[in-house]
Amino acid sequence: MIFGRSERGKPPVEPVTLKILVAGGFGVGKTTLVGSVSEIRPLRTEEYLTEAGRPIDDTSGVEGKTTTTVAMDFGRITLREDLVLYLFGTPGQERFWFMWDELSEGALGAVVLADTRRLQDCFAAIDYFERRSIPFLVGVNCFEDAARYPVEDIRGALDLDDDVPLVLCDARDRESVKEVLIGVVQHAMAQTADRRPKVPT
Repeated sequence: MIFGRSERGKPPVEPVTLKILVAGGFGVGKTTLVGSVSEIRPLRTEEYLTEAGRPIDDTSGVEGKTTTTVAMDFGRITLREDLVLYLFGTPGQERFWFMWDELSEGALGAVVLADTRRLQDCFAAIDYFERRSIPFLVGVNCFEDAARYPVEDIRGALDLDDDVPLVLCDARDRESVKEVLIGVVQHAMAQTADRRPKVPT
């Protein structure tokens, strides 16, 4: 590159930047997902769990977890030369949900991470995005010690609309997470196209 131009004399491609939220219950793998795919060192706002928070923090099912996200996780991934995703992981505990409105501003779509051992923990995120008409995809994070269920059974348990994508994933695996993010972008773009007013012919 010379003076900001490519070797062929063309100006560099200005990438389109998109904002994706990663939401779900406490301990479901949001921080892990952002970290596994981000091309930069993720910004994390984790604090240690304390005895003072024990009466209000539900750690059932994730008793071994010692930290929690108190504001957000932030990462970036370049899917193509002209397409960059900014990832914002939301806090999972109810006392930090006030951050969600700020984080969701300008978001193209969202990933709702689910754990089959604690499906009820992702209901709040699903309700949030449904009420605000933000396109979302449900990614079932397949923990090693969790039972496996057919996708349709999980869809029924979550009472998802037919047009909401649901996929199995591993939040630790970069390629698995990339497929989830591509799915969110495709779903959001399809939703946007459906909402455009039809031009009379």
